[in-house]
Amino acid sequence: MASGPCAMARHHPPCLIAIRIAMNLSLPFGRRLLLSLGFALLTHSASQAQAQGLPDFTELVDRVGPAVVNIRTSEKARPTQGSAAIDPQMQEFLRRFGIPTPRRGQPNPNEDDDDAPQRRGLGSGFVLAADGVVLTNAHVVDGADEVIVTLTDKREFKAKVLGADRRSDVAVLKIEANGLPTVKLGDVNRLKVGEWVVAIGSPFGFDSTVTAGIVSAKARDTGDFLPLIQTDVAINPGNSGGPLLNLRGEVVGINSQIYSRSGGFMGISFAIPIDEAMRVAGELRASGKVVRGRIGVVPGPVTKEVAEGIKLPRAYGALVQRVEPDSPADKAGVEGGDVITKVDGKTIEKFNDIFRIVGGIRPGTKSSLQVFRNGSFRELPVTVAELKEASGARDGEAPDGKAERVSPFGLSFNDLTEAQRKELRVKGGVVIEEAEGAAARAGLRAGDVILSVDGTAISGAKQAQALLAKLEKAKSVTMLIRRGDSTNFVLVKPQR
Repeated sequence: MASGPCAMARHHPPCLIAIRIAMNLSLPFGRRLLLSLGFALLTHSASQAQAQGLPDFTELVDRVGPAVVNIRTSEKARPTQGSAAIDPQMQEFLRRFGIPTPRRGQPNPNEDDDDAPQRRGLGSGFVLAADGVVLTNAHVVDGADEVIVTLTDKREFKAKVLGADRRSDVAVLKIEANGLPTVKLGDVNRLKVGEWVVAIGSPFGFDSTVTAGIVSAKARDTGDFLPLIQTDVAINPGNSGGPLLNLRGEVVGINSQIYSRSGGFMGISFAIPIDEAMRVAGELRASGKVVRGRIGVVPGPVTKEVAEGIKLPRAYGALVQRVEPDSPADKAGVEGGDVITKVDGKTIEKFNDIFRIVGGIRPGTKSSLQVFRNGSFRELPVTVAELKEASGARDGEAPDGKAERVSPFGLSFNDLTEAQRKELRVKGGVVIEEAEGAAARAGLRAGDVILSVDGTAISGAKQAQALLAKLEKAKSVTMLIRRGDSTNFVLVKPQR
C-alpha cells in the first residue's frame, strides 16, 4: 500500500500536480521539493487530526441549556453601626468563603419598609423536575427575603425554598410552572480525571454562559461532609448552583466554590458530586431538613510517621483527638489516641471520611467501629446519635508536687492529681512541667499530658521515668499527648 506524500496527495489534487512536476526536474532539486511538500502535507494532516479530536459542545448546550436557570435574590439591608457598603455582585462570593461582611446586627427600624435598601445576589440553578423543582447552592439563597428564578425564555417566577442545607451547600427550590425542560443526571463513579466537563451559568449576571475544562481531581477534601470534584472550568460569582456536565450532557456536579486569592477565577474550581447532592435534595424535599448521624469524636489525620510509631500497617483511618463526654463514642469505649479504621465495614482512608460515613447513618442505628489501639484491632458497638454542635471542655487544674526530669528528651513531668484525672477522664498519664530540647522541638509544652509512650500506657511519673530511661538514646519516640480537649500523637526525636 502506498504511503508518504504521494498517498496523502491523492486527497489534494493541486499537491499531486506539484509532485509530478517535481519528479520531472533535476534529481537534487526535485528531491528537496518532494521533501518540502511531504512535510507540508504531514503538518496539515496532524493539524486536521488535532482539530477533529477536540470536543464539540454545541449540541450539548442546545440540549441542556434550556434547563439551566438564573437566580436572583434580594434581602432587606440590616446594617450594623459603622458598617460599610458591600458590592452586591460579590455578596454571595464573600459569604460563601467566610469573608466577614456586615449583615445582621442591630435591627434596622425601617426593615419592614418596602422602600428599605435591598441587598441583591446572583446565582444559577437547574430544573430537576418538569413541575418546577430547581436545584442550586444553599449559599445562593441563604438569608434571602425573595428568590426569583428566570428561565432561558425570559419567564420569571417567584420561588419557594423547600429546604437548604448549609453543610453540603445544597438547596431545593419550587416554582409554579409545568412542562419545563429538565436535566439528565450522570454517574459520578464513571467520571474520570482528565475528562472534559462543561459549566453553564450566569457569572456576574451574564445569563447562559458556557465554559469548559477538564476534571482536575476527584474526592478533593475541602469540607467535612463532601468530597468535591476539582476542575479547571472557569467559575465566577454567579456560576454558583449551576450544573457541571459531562460530554453526554449529564449533570455530574453542582458548581459551588473556587480557590482564589483575588476574588476571581484562578484555574481551580469545585463542584458538589451530583449523587451526594441528590441524596441531600431527597431529604430536603421530604422534610425540609437533613438529619445526620454523629458519634462524638474529634478526628485528625494519621501521618506516615504516626502509623509507623504505633505499628499501624499503613497510614489511614481517623485519629481520635477528643472524645465528647457521654457521647455514643464515649459510651462505646472509644479513647483518645484510638485510630478508627472502619465504620460498619467501610474503610476510613482519610480522616474526613468519618464525617461523611457516620453522617450518612440514620440516628438510632446500631453500628460498629473498628479501632486500632495498642498494636491491635478491636470492634466496638456504637449507637449513632443525631448530629449537633459538640460542647467544649474545661482545661485541667495546675499540677502540684515535685517534677521528675528525664533525658535525653528534655522533659520534666509529674503525676496527675485525682481531680485532674477525673476532669480529663483518663486513667493515667503524667503532666509536663517543662519541655526543652527535643521535646520542645516536637511542639510539647508545659501542661500537656503524656498518656502513652510507643504504645505503652503511662500510669505515673516513676513508671514514665523508668520507661524513657530504657529507650534507645538515638531512636525517635511516639508519644500520645493530651492537650486541653484534644489527643494526638507526637514524634519526639532525640537530641543530637
